[in-house]
Amino acid sequence: MQERSVSTLPGIPALLFIIGAYIVAIWLIIVPHLVIPGVLMILVLSVALGGLFSVQPNQGRVLQLFGKYIGTERTPGLRLTNPFYSKTAVSLRVRNFESSKLKVNDLEGNPIEIAAVVVWQVTDTAQAVFQVDDYENFVEIQSEAAIRSLASNYPYDQHDGEIALRSHADQVARHLAEELQARLNSAGVEILEARITHLAYAAEIAHAMLQRQQASAIIAARTKIVEGAVGMVHMALEQLSAHGVVDLDEERRAQMVANLLVVLCSERGTQPVINTGSIHQ
Repeated sequence: MQERSVSTLPGIPALLFIIGAYIVAIWLIIVPHLVIPGVLMILVLSVALGGLFSVQPNQGRVLQLFGKYIGTERTPGLRLTNPFYSKTAVSLRVRNFESSKLKVNDLEGNPIEIAAVVVWQVTDTAQAVFQVDDYENFVEIQSEAAIRSLASNYPYDQHDGEIALRSHADQVARHLAEELQARLNSAGVEILEARITHLAYAAEIAHAMLQRQQASAIIAARTKIVEGAVGMVHMALEQLSAHGVVDLDEERRAQMVANLLVVLCSERGTQPVINTGSIHQ
């Protein structure tokens, strides 16, 4: 089932013609011996009035004759067509759908909460009306199904450079839009945008996951500090040796390395101790 256009007549001239014809029919009823033609004319004009219908901007009217699809009229304004056509209005405006917070499992099996907003528009009125029972409800159900499927295909957090829900929002949004479009093609709906609006661990594991994130952040920070401290110690020893400031044996060298690492890696400021005696004491 594909949408096809249908030819209708401009409604304003037709309305003026019907009004004029009504005046003539009333005059015929007044004239003796012309009552019957006047009454018949009024009946015909009353039926013709049923063919007038209006089309709003960004709206389509699906026309049917006793259940048979005739076509869709998208021209805005007052139009005239067969009075026996049924006329179903279908909005072509851009619409939003925001899902509720869904509780699903990510790729690693962790329970998470996720929600998304979907921006969509009807592009084929025939498919929207005849291919599915209720296209608006169809969009909502398929959107939630696509969000659940999306969440199960990605982990919540990134590991080893893989795509994750939290770190690759644009790629995840494109995947969601593509999956939604594939699901909604049969309903004559185009997905303009789909984006995650809420993402969090489920309440029962949120605290544990927060602790894990904090531990990962601490490990990463300490690793960076140690790398920097080792580089600074190496640079200090090389410069001391190059300039001949002091000649250290292996034991004193190891002690200096330990002291420098303590100073550089300590979370708090260290208190210096001045040795006023021999350096070998």
